[in-house]
Amino acid sequence: MASNAATPSSPSYLLTSGASGRITALFSLQTLKSLLMLINAFFLLLLAPFRGRRRMVVAAAVAARGSSTSSSGDQKPKDGRLLRESSSGVHRTKLRVPATIVPWKSGGGGGGVTAVVDPEVGGRRAIAIKRVLHDDDTNTVREFSLFVTARGDTLFTQLWTPVSAKIRGLVVLMHGLNEHSGRYNDFARELNAHGFKVYGMDWIGHGGSDGLHGYVHSLDYAVDDLKSFLDKILTENPGFPCFCFGHSTGAAIVLKAMIDPKVEASVSGVVLTSPAIRIQPSHPLVVMLAPVMSFFIPTFQLNTSNKKGMPVSRDPEALVAKYSDPLVYTGPVRVRTGYEILRTTAYLQKNLKRLRVPFFVLHGAADTVTDPDASQKLYEEASSTDKTIKLLEGYLHDLLFEPEREEIMEGIIDWLNCRV
Repeated sequence: MASNAATPSSPSYLLTSGASGRITALFSLQTLKSLLMLINAFFLLLLAPFRGRRRMVVAAAVAARGSSTSSSGDQKPKDGRLLRESSSGVHRTKLRVPATIVPWKSGGGGGGVTAVVDPEVGGRRAIAIKRVLHDDDTNTVREFSLFVTARGDTLFTQLWTPVSAKIRGLVVLMHGLNEHSGRYNDFARELNAHGFKVYGMDWIGHGGSDGLHGYVHSLDYAVDDLKSFLDKILTENPGFPCFCFGHSTGAAIVLKAMIDPKVEASVSGVVLTSPAIRIQPSHPLVVMLAPVMSFFIPTFQLNTSNKKGMPVSRDPEALVAKYSDPLVYTGPVRVRTGYEILRTTAYLQKNLKRLRVPFFVLHGAADTVTDPDASQKLYEEASSTDKTIKLLEGYLHDLLFEPEREEIMEGIIDWLNCRV
């Protein structure tokens, strides 16, 4: 076990709202009491039948329109990719890209992309695409791609390719809860400089991908999408060693994917920063009520979960950049999202022994968002024969955005270099 202790140059902390650290507050006892009184006792029971009835009416209307279109001789869109949705009586057209990979595009290839979904998603995606197209780094070629999952969701992905450095390996980035892959642009460039081709994916409900911002109906969707993305990357790059990097909830997604023996066999190792392996509910009642709450009010936001004063970095400029970024979700955690994190972390704690892939886990000992002791448990229980842990004294949650980020990047790259 490797251990690294670092003493911050200044003991002061800038407190901010750590979006990924509000799960406990979301399911606090006070919140549960209000939900039991306001929702479970009355509101949910009334809404449930109307919701199902409304879906039936909308489905019938869609079927009727489809039948009418067919009888009139109009051409029917293939695979149902041109959809009509009804919301409060207003119809919106959804145009999805074909169910195949859209070729990689960069600033040199123009900016025409016809893959807009709903206005909110389209706005986020436009920002994500613009950032790729306007990236003028001369040492890296930055590109983006869109693809439709088996569920019909369009995900935004991007690629960083070194211009002059010889490619020696691949790294797939999985961002944390409520952020996006573009936040790791500096890290990707550093990896490029050392010969690693880097891929990033915005998982569902995040960044430039489909879905309500900050909402994850199932983290298993993100796990499955990572597996599909890995298949695509390995097909495009035969013969290169492939590594995965995951931060916080993104690390939990990576870990769950690696428990699959088929995925494990295709990956040379994983790097995990501040992995979300254990979330402690505030009360045992939470375990029983969370599934019910997430079923009836999945997208509901509770203001009590918007916990103030959650430290995630000791760098004031990094915090301003994060929480002023329109692609970062800063609202209260949605009920279903919180439950999915509880469910996934509970699964991981029971299955740590099944992990056999080489891994390097880094965790700030002063992290108040995810549990450093859980990373220690991962190190001790995993069956991997090649495993390393660094518990960084005084460091907080967003390790790659701490003042010592260059030192942390260097340690990660050294670990990768030893396994290429």
